[in-house]
Amino acid sequence: MTEAIDFLVRRDDFRTTRLHTPDPASLEISDGEALLRVDHFALTANNVTYAAAGDMLDYWRFFPAPEGWGRIPVWGFADVVASRAEGVAVGSRFYGYYPMSTHLRVQPTHVNAAGFIDGAEHRSPMAPAYNQYRDVAADPGYLADDEPSQMILQPLFTTAFLIDDALAESDFFGARRVVLSSASSKTAFGTAFQLARRDGIEVIGLTSPGNVAFVEGLGCYAQVVAYGDIARLDASQPTIYVDMAGNGSVRGAVHHHFGDQLVHSLTVGMTHWEHGKAEENLPGPEPTFFFAPTRVQKRIADWGGEGFQQRCGEAFAAFRKLTGKALRIVRGGRADLERVYLDMVDGRAPADEGHILSLHE
Repeated sequence: MTEAIDFLVRRDDFRTTRLHTPDPASLEISDGEALLRVDHFALTANNVTYAAAGDMLDYWRFFPAPEGWGRIPVWGFADVVASRAEGVAVGSRFYGYYPMSTHLRVQPTHVNAAGFIDGAEHRSPMAPAYNQYRDVAADPGYLADDEPSQMILQPLFTTAFLIDDALAESDFFGARRVVLSSASSKTAFGTAFQLARRDGIEVIGLTSPGNVAFVEGLGCYAQVVAYGDIARLDASQPTIYVDMAGNGSVRGAVHHHFGDQLVHSLTVGMTHWEHGKAEENLPGPEPTFFFAPTRVQKRIADWGGEGFQQRCGEAFAAFRKLTGKALRIVRGGRADLERVYLDMVDGRAPADEGHILSLHE
C-alpha cells in the first residue's frame, strides 16, 4: 500500500488545515475487516455544513482524527484493496460516505449483494443512512462514465427529495408557495426541481446578486430574488420558507416580511455558516430543523428499502439530466484540495462548478 494521507481541519477553526500521515498500523486489518482505497470524492458546500454542525450532530464521530482535529465526511467511490471480511471481495467498488483521506478501514456487517454496513463501534450510534456502502455492481442507477454527478448530486438530491415529500405529506401546510434560500445550492435547486413538478406550487429562490442569472437559468424557479430584495415579494398569501443558508439575517428578514402568512419555516442547511445567529421570538412559526436520515428511516418503514430506492432513484434520474447541463465538472488532486475547500468555506466557489478530488493525484 502506498503512503496513506488524511486531510484534517481544526475543529475550532475550519480555515486551518493540514495533511496528516496516519500510523500504518491503524490501517492493518483484522478478521472481519476490509481496507478501502478512496479513489475520488465530491466536495460541496454541504460538506462545510457537516463541519459547522459537527459538534451539534456528531459528524466528527464518523472518522476519528487526532485531538482537536477532524476529518470532514464526503461522498465518493472506493475500491477494496484488502479484505478479511466474508462476502467483501478485493477489487469490489463501493459508493458511500468517506473521509477526505486515501484509505478507510471498515468492519462490514449485513453483507449482501447490494453492499454492506460499516459496523465499527464508533459509528454504531450514527444514522444508518451514513453507514451504508453500495456495491456498484448491484446498483441499477450506477453509471460508470458518470460517477461525478452521483457523488456531487445524489446525496444532496436525496435530501431534496425528502423535503419535497415531507412538505407534500403535510399538504404544504395550506400554502401553495415555497421560498428557498441559497437557491443556487445543489440541495436547493434539487428541492425546487421536485416542487416545480407539482401542480399549483410556486417556487421562489433567494440568492446573492451574482448568482441570480445562474439560478434563473436552471428553470426550476418561478421567480428569483436577490437577498436584498426580499421586501419586494408578495406577502399576502400563505408561504413556506425552506432555509438552506442558515443565515440569521436572511431568516429574520423572511419572517418579518411574511409575518403570519409564513405557515412553516424549515431549516435544512448552513451554507452561510458564519452568519447563523438570528434574533429570538421571530414573527411566524418557530423554525423546525430537518434531518434527512430520520425521514429516510420513516419512508423505508413505509415503502420498504427497495421501494424507497426506486422512488428516489427515478426522481434522481430525471434531475440528473437537468444538472448535466448546469454543472461543469472540475477535477483536482492533493495540491488543489485546500484551495477548493477554503473556497467552499468562504463561499467563493462558483455555483456552476462541481468539484471532484483525489488525494492520490
